[in-house]
Amino acid sequence: MTPGILLLGLAYVLSQFFRAFLAVLSPFLANDLGTTPDDLAFASGMWFLAFAAMQIPIGAALDSIGPRRTAGWLLLIGGGGGAAVFALATTALHVSIAMTLIGVGCAPVLMASYYIFARQYPPAQFAVLASVMVGLGSFGNLVASYPMGLAAETMGWRNALWGLGGISALVAFGTLALVKDPPRVEGETKGSLLELFKLRMLWFIFPLMGVSYAISGATRGLWIGPYLTDVFNANVSTIGFATLMMGLAMIAGTLAYGPLDRMLGSRKWMIAGGTALTLIAAAVLIVYPATSLTLSVAMLCAIGFFGASYPVIMAHGRSFLPPHLIGRGVTMLNLFSIGGVGVLQFLSGRVYTAGLPAAAVEMPFRAVFILFTACLVVGFVIYLFSRDSARQ
Repeated sequence: MTPGILLLGLAYVLSQFFRAFLAVLSPFLANDLGTTPDDLAFASGMWFLAFAAMQIPIGAALDSIGPRRTAGWLLLIGGGGGAAVFALATTALHVSIAMTLIGVGCAPVLMASYYIFARQYPPAQFAVLASVMVGLGSFGNLVASYPMGLAAETMGWRNALWGLGGISALVAFGTLALVKDPPRVEGETKGSLLELFKLRMLWFIFPLMGVSYAISGATRGLWIGPYLTDVFNANVSTIGFATLMMGLAMIAGTLAYGPLDRMLGSRKWMIAGGTALTLIAAAVLIVYPATSLTLSVAMLCAIGFFGASYPVIMAHGRSFLPPHLIGRGVTMLNLFSIGGVGVLQFLSGRVYTAGLPAAAVEMPFRAVFILFTACLVVGFVIYLFSRDSARQ
């Protein structure tokens, strides 16, 4: 772990934090700014869509100017600047603008590390390295749970955002100073998106990539807060504890998938098995959304654990990429993943609003869970026709 990789890891902690902290801030923003769950779903969706939209230019930038400048400057301008805008927010629109900027700033950090892993380490190690990076970065999920709730209560959410903006700027300057770009290879700037999409093996991976992270990412990032508040009358401490447990489950799942990738003979069927278990947990939430707080939190944790297959799906797709398409390839896979969360976050807000007023308080949330689960089923079925990973 070089100093540059450690800085990218810290940047990814911030990325994981920013995609998840709205769930804990929802009561404070509702009181101070009058935001609704639909407003926060829109703001969260803007983070993911901005993140996704940046993947195409980031892919080209990684292959041309390298990960150091790509990650450092975007994190400084988007992450630091977006946090400052959030701290000054007075309306729901300002929150959405801030989240868009922060999404731009967070967009390159994980792909910068993946680019370095793909270029400087043996291909067989990619899944393990990718899983470790996501697992360590996911500690941002933990900070975005109970600690963020505590900070918002004690020092105020605006002061907390100013602090986060300062931390983002420091990490960005460290990235510019310490990250080392891999040596250039001949032909690396000649690849194109058209050439990438000619790789038919990826066609069956893209759909699952687009929906696998949505159910855990969107639920942990937003819906767990309103769901537990409205259905179980949970307070801020309870929501913080639940998000902490789901965050721990996501870290444990990510770190479990990496070693399993080295132990099992089939990457495809490992991913398929994890997805099937995620679907079972989601189905329990749909059938029993208001039975007990303990059951619901347990199923959310199961979704977080078994749904943490992002790094190994990424490794599955990366195994089919030629060297000159690595930058564009990994960022395109990431575009599908993060873009899928953004689109479904928008749709989930509309589905929730369409369910109001409801005969039972849990009905709008059941509709949200049905949306996420149905999309995961579609991606899962398509993925079953994929070719197993090209082991190297």
